[in-house]
Amino acid sequence: MTSSLVSGGLISGLNPLEAQAASSRKLTILHTNDTHSQIEPLPNDGRKYGGMGGMARRATLVNQIRSQEKNVLLLDAGDMFQGTPYFNYYAGEPEFKLMTALKYDAATLGNHDFDNGTQGLARMLPFAGFPILNANYDFSNSALKGKFEPYHIFEKCEFKIGVFGLGIKLAGLVPDKLFTGVKYSDPVAVANEMVSQLKQAGCHLIVCLSHLGFEAANNSISDILLATQVTGINLIIGGHTHTFLDAPKTIINPQSGHETLVNQVGWAGINLGRIDFTFSGKENVKHSKSEVYTLN
Repeated sequence: MTSSLVSGGLISGLNPLEAQAASSRKLTILHTNDTHSQIEPLPNDGRKYGGMGGMARRATLVNQIRSQEKNVLLLDAGDMFQGTPYFNYYAGEPEFKLMTALKYDAATLGNHDFDNGTQGLARMLPFAGFPILNANYDFSNSALKGKFEPYHIFEKCEFKIGVFGLGIKLAGLVPDKLFTGVKYSDPVAVANEMVSQLKQAGCHLIVCLSHLGFEAANNSISDILLATQVTGINLIIGGHTHTFLDAPKTIINPQSGHETLVNQVGWAGINLGRIDFTFSGKENVKHSKSEVYTLN
């Protein structure tokens, strides 16, 4: 399943020097969410999505895109753990090792990433060769103290891209004993603070890795609600609700008129999302292309 808002020929018709300059001003963001320890393709036994996914296929596609594009970020929106015997037997080690081999740039935490408790997660972190971001959990009284960054700033195509992470309220989703000492803070207040800090740091594009869920029926905090209450986020890459979107949803903040893209690509690594941005100046960033690649 593929969705494209603009044809892929962004630099066709340009001379080589112009094409090179255009490529250097283009950023490609690839993303996954809720992969749930699905290292191999789903069993091809007649189930929905049977035979799809698999980290080997993802690696092949990611490497192909990296060979074609100069500036690429690979991001994940949480729930990397839980769902197959790989997690039951190895507690997250192969998931983190393979994500490291795929050269993920950053991820955030989902509720299932706490399924072996804070100490179990802490034991796995040495296998993660990429930053795991969360800004609204306070880990200072837990086994995870000092293990995570609230945000990370990447420099691509001579521009700064600020990425921060937000997690869902764990109480009621995760047994209390598994997140002992972890304190949750309001995602809206934290997101506003993150936007302020990242703008002060000179970021030209701000991305939120969210495990809040795409939309909530009870009007609790979700990606859609976050976009209406926080100004300055360019892209929210979401997880938790396993929502399959063919293209990102554009949310216009009713107070400021700021546009935020919200995207999510299902679960189990069936899909890889792609969103391209082009920079035509320090203050001019445009969403130029979106695709969803199905791995089958």
